[in-house]
Amino acid sequence: MARKNQKMAKKQQQDLPVMRPNAAGIDIGATEIFVAVPQDRDVQPIRSFPTFTQDLYRLVDWLKQCRIKTVAMESTGVYWIPLFQILEDKGFEVYLVNARHVKNVPGRKTDVQDCQWLQFLHSVGLLRASYRPEQEICAVRSLLRHKESLIQMAATHIHHMQKALDQMNLQLHHVINDITGTTGLAIVDAILSGERNPHVLAKLRHVQIKASEEVIVKSLVGDYRKEHLFTLQQSLMAWRSYQKMIGDCEHEIRQLLKDFGPPSGPSQNNDANFQQVPNSKVAAALEFSTELKRVFGVDLTKVPGIAAGIAQTIFAEVGPDFTKFRSASAFASWTALCPDNRISGGKVLSSKTRKVQSRIAKAFRMAAQALSRSQSALGDFYRRMRARLGAPKANTAAAHKLARIVYHLITTGQEYDEGQFLANQIHYQQRQESKLRRKARAFGYTLTPLTQSA
Repeated sequence: MARKNQKMAKKQQQDLPVMRPNAAGIDIGATEIFVAVPQDRDVQPIRSFPTFTQDLYRLVDWLKQCRIKTVAMESTGVYWIPLFQILEDKGFEVYLVNARHVKNVPGRKTDVQDCQWLQFLHSVGLLRASYRPEQEICAVRSLLRHKESLIQMAATHIHHMQKALDQMNLQLHHVINDITGTTGLAIVDAILSGERNPHVLAKLRHVQIKASEEVIVKSLVGDYRKEHLFTLQQSLMAWRSYQKMIGDCEHEIRQLLKDFGPPSGPSQNNDANFQQVPNSKVAAALEFSTELKRVFGVDLTKVPGIAAGIAQTIFAEVGPDFTKFRSASAFASWTALCPDNRISGGKVLSSKTRKVQSRIAKAFRMAAQALSRSQSALGDFYRRMRARLGAPKANTAAAHKLARIVYHLITTGQEYDEGQFLANQIHYQQRQESKLRRKARAFGYTLTPLTQSA
């Protein structure tokens, strides 16, 4: 039965019209790459190549000999990146496709058959290329993702510092918010320098610390052990080393951003001047935000919930040009923040969003969570959705709205205006008032507005 189904599938493949006769399929592996070209292009239409750079160039030369102009490959880990870049530089049209979209029929899973299947699907026009921004954007993306990894590793050493303090029964990190802040680092440095008097250490408290000096004195009375102090010192040194690397990474990102010019479309308030502040971290954040504002043409941080880190992620994943998406709906769909309706027989089987590993979707969801306490129209929208649908669905709905707003701002070059949502807010309040009046009449009451006292 299985052999009969395979014969039928093969016959159907032969009946399909060829849309791209000069198409090839590539199956990517860590140490070996399999390539399939049309049967009439070479005596051996399927070949394997090692993944060394000189072999990749040999693969490209063979494709040129076979008169191949377009290539399809799966996005397998990071192994596809070197070959993708070489093929693009050599003028090939490269389709990077989602592995979920090109699953082979059951019972046919080998590297040779995978590359043949990719070549067939690409030749008959059944593949859709994944979105990949320009190389300049990808360079910034690589550095931003590397910066995220550095931040995570630095956080691990903060946990090691807290563990060492716990083992000495020093409760400093429980009475101040951030042990790596001004007060925390000053006290830890003094401890590592040999100071043990809690009153002297508590004098290093910054005036903005909420905990009183007496509480900090109590938190610094503990059992100072040599082995735990050594662990604390090693962890602090490692954390500072990572902070230096993070700073260097941010500097390199800012240098790359300077190569991007302002958008060609209309833009407003695009000045790149900002007032220098004494705090170097704040100054660096302001400089980064200013660079993003210059590149995008608008200040995305004016949108409630969109912080500078969220704007960085948007730039790294999409870039400054959003016109590659035909509409705001298409952009929201690409971010997997839209319902993925499954309909059969006129019945909606499922309307859940697609499960994807999307960094930009995660960024919009984080921005949506920040709206929970926002006193803005978007904050009101989030709280209404949370009361009606629950927190998870409210996050998705608010993230979807933020994605559409960001698309509109960047494509039109208009700054965010809270007044645009005023009409919707007034309409919602009127509906709520009408609802309350109907309920009051049902119970025999009459609503009377409060008079404003002079």
